[in-house]
Amino acid sequence: MHVAIIENTRLTHHGQIGVALHEAGARIEQFRPWADGRLPDVGAHDAIVVFGGEQAATDDHTHPYLPALAHLMRKTSETGRAVLGICLGSQILARAFGAQNRLGVAQEFGWCDVQTRAEAKDDPLFCALPERFAIFQWHSDTFTLPAGTVHLATSSKAAVQAFRIGRATYGTQFHFEANRGVVADWSREFPAVISALAPDWKDRHPADAQSAGRQADAHGLAIARAWVGLI
Repeated sequence: MHVAIIENTRLTHHGQIGVALHEAGARIEQFRPWADGRLPDVGAHDAIVVFGGEQAATDDHTHPYLPALAHLMRKTSETGRAVLGICLGSQILARAFGAQNRLGVAQEFGWCDVQTRAEAKDDPLFCALPERFAIFQWHSDTFTLPAGTVHLATSSKAAVQAFRIGRATYGTQFHFEANRGVVADWSREFPAVISALAPDWKDRHPADAQSAGRQADAHGLAIARAWVGLI
């Protein structure tokens, strides 16, 4: 399988998605449109993954490739190929399908509880997950549910945590790719930003990593493997 990974910021970890793709022997082509504006052509890959970034999904004035990326995600989905948007990627996917992006109204950081909905019981990615599970979050924006999609998970801060379109297009507001190694690196790279969001993070990070983080690693890898299985 040939998979396009689209990065939206300088420091992007593939995490559990990378593990699952490598297990499947995928050929990966990386794109960094934030640096050069380059995006894959529709249909050139078996699947696309769109990761997160610090920008908003509507920041066309600073990231002029965003409309084209939204178009790519929608058109690729319409071909029946697998599409995955994580955090910012999910917000762009929601935009692509006509939802409303809501900025600065849903701040979550750290390993937070997510609640699956009844629809998750029949979903190939979410059916094996518990009704409530901890997973890593880092966002302040959210979005409305695109019309005609399957709402899979929610939280107290962001009503739409996960949704599915068609067979294999998924958006997750939460960072299921972010295993404990990824979170540790983010904590080293962005101490000031994180301290502003969670002043006690440095103190509680080690204990949280051993409890909620350990469980989140397992849940994230299960989600990643299930999505790769749909490609």
